[in-house]
Amino acid sequence: MTILPIKLACWDYDRTRPLIDGRVQAQDIALEIKLMRPQQAFQALLQQSDFHAAEMSLATYVTLKSRNECPFVGIPAMLSKMFRHSCIYVRTDAGIRTPTDLKGKRVGITQFASTGIVFMKGMLEHEYGVKQSDMEWWLGGLHAPAKPPSTLPSAPGVRIHAAPADKTLEDMLKAGELDVILSNHFPTLFEQGWPGIARLFPDFKSVEQDYHRRTGIFPIMHTLVIREDVHRDHPWVAKSLYRAFCEARDMAVSGLYDTDALRLTLPWLIDHVEEARRAFGPDFFAYGVEPNRAALTAIGQYLHEQGLAPRIVTPDELFAAV
Repeated sequence: MTILPIKLACWDYDRTRPLIDGRVQAQDIALEIKLMRPQQAFQALLQQSDFHAAEMSLATYVTLKSRNECPFVGIPAMLSKMFRHSCIYVRTDAGIRTPTDLKGKRVGITQFASTGIVFMKGMLEHEYGVKQSDMEWWLGGLHAPAKPPSTLPSAPGVRIHAAPADKTLEDMLKAGELDVILSNHFPTLFEQGWPGIARLFPDFKSVEQDYHRRTGIFPIMHTLVIREDVHRDHPWVAKSLYRAFCEARDMAVSGLYDTDALRLTLPWLIDHVEEARRAFGPDFFAYGVEPNRAALTAIGQYLHEQGLAPRIVTPDELFAAV
């Protein structure tokens, strides 16, 4: 078989590094990986560049699928997963002690439809009965002012405003113009220890562990996709890439459990690994549809409920056979 060149954009994770440095090879593929932060990798493929494959926002991919206008085919290598309970920040004087106190509050976000935000909104609705329509939303920049969008996102019954062009969401929170920030990134105010900001869930780890035990959901942020034309012309590529990404992930995970020398700069790394195995089983960062069915089902439901997708997309619609 002829070796097929594939240009792929993704981030430098421990689980992708064996592919980046050549320790793992994709069968019959000459893989050229360009390292990009996730948002850049998404755009590399969305902007019809010369990339054949990329790491992709799961919410973006599912939304495109729901509209039957998706030029990509998913590969179930879930490159980024993260619980997001820790990413909800509140003003300490806003009277917010429990999630239900979010009703009627002013919430700042940088994106209305990012995967992390969609999972946070879905979790608040399904776990605590707090719908997105129960809050008032302000869209802007977190650390730097953002140019107001020409068209604001919309959803039935939801009030969404643009933050002032000269203010950040952090400025607005500090000034008392916002009560809450939902953010995938750390607010500078929080990192610097400003006493007026706190997490909604201070003990987020135990809350997330309980959430996973009850729901089976380990939220997926990003997956891998290839262009539909590449898949049509070379359907074997999906399986080759999937196997290579699984091998790279396995190499990264196996290296974590080593008491001879810690692979990462975490003093209690071994305890972290053993805890993850107790919570998720030995395959604690699983790829594939079945181990991730709960999260994939949830994102399809949440996007539809939040007015971002015209229909519910099921897990079985999303990925190539691998």
